[in-house]
Amino acid sequence: MSVPVIGDGERRARLGRRQLLAASVRAARVEDVADAVVGLHATDAATVYLSACARLAEPSAAAVERALYEDVSLVKLLSMRRTIFAVTEGLAPYVSSGAARAIAVKERATLLKHLRDHAEGWDEARLAATEREVLAALAVRGEATTQELGRDVPQLRETMLMSAGKAYEARQSVGSRLLSLLASDGHVRRCRPRGSWASSSYPWALVPQWPEVPVREAKAEVVRRWLAAYGPATVEDVKWWTGWTLGDVRTALADVDARAVALAGGAAAVVLPGDEGPVAPPEPWAALLPALDPAVMGWRGRDWYLRPEDVPALFDRAGNAGPTVWWCGEVVGGWAQRSDGEVVWRLFRDVGSAAERAVAAEAGRLTGWLGEVRVTPRIRTPLERELVAG
Repeated sequence: MSVPVIGDGERRARLGRRQLLAASVRAARVEDVADAVVGLHATDAATVYLSACARLAEPSAAAVERALYEDVSLVKLLSMRRTIFAVTEGLAPYVSSGAARAIAVKERATLLKHLRDHAEGWDEARLAATEREVLAALAVRGEATTQELGRDVPQLRETMLMSAGKAYEARQSVGSRLLSLLASDGHVRRCRPRGSWASSSYPWALVPQWPEVPVREAKAEVVRRWLAAYGPATVEDVKWWTGWTLGDVRTALADVDARAVALAGGAAAVVLPGDEGPVAPPEPWAALLPALDPAVMGWRGRDWYLRPEDVPALFDRAGNAGPTVWWCGEVVGGWAQRSDGEVVWRLFRDVGSAAERAVAAEAGRLTGWLGEVRVTPRIRTPLERELVAG
């Protein structure tokens, strides 16, 4: 029995609509943006703002700050693929149970091994006691940086000498590792940065504990939401994005009753039930998306929206994407912001005058809401460096 075929054009139409990139489908609320892409990449503090504002009808850094730090309707979790994602409070219990908690277990074991090997007087009991002291100190302070907490909990000021005797030996702070661990375990959250919203220097605060969700149920919900935003996708795409075992992925796909389809060229893929049919394409659209944006990092197989010959200019050696320029569901170039605030870009091929005008309009839109803020991505790619240098 034949299965429905979903071609590249159809996939690009879905991308423009479901990830809120076409102007006509942009969102009014930051939370709607986060849910539309399942989670906003947050390894780089600026990415959350840039990704969200690219999809908001009225881009506003203040609106993103409100969601992150006032309403706390977005929370950052070290989760899928051991990457930090900003997810809505409604999805957070599922991401926590389905991905973050397992990572926290591994992170705790790794930290304990490093403490035993590279610091003095640490064991499991001392680590657990230190965690309790940190949580108690935060309960009193309300919020505090790692440095400030070190005044209350001196153990945090201790260091680990890593790679001793090597040219790249370095000391790691116990405090920075332990606070990151508590965050991945769902006990603390990052508060408003000290400095601009693009800063990665922030204090910590306690968070209410989310309701417990069975792991299998949590994984199924994450996959259901992911397929709604990214489907059709191959099983390999799902496995890559989640970072789960193939067995866990197959179980989750079965739990959501995923349906078989074929991609252009005949590759097997899956969609949610009822999602086999066509989606009306949105109007032509352009977007300037930041490093690590969900659209470019959403799939393992990217040839349907990214030419292989363009990858070296747009990705670092670890496989992380830098800033990209999009036209109607395809990556057609890259962009950067120079020190004077100018947003500059380069297109890899002739995409027509209408596309060039649309890209220029998006660059103007981006420049307008950025104002005096300057953004240098943590992911420095060859093209981004070239554009900044002029």
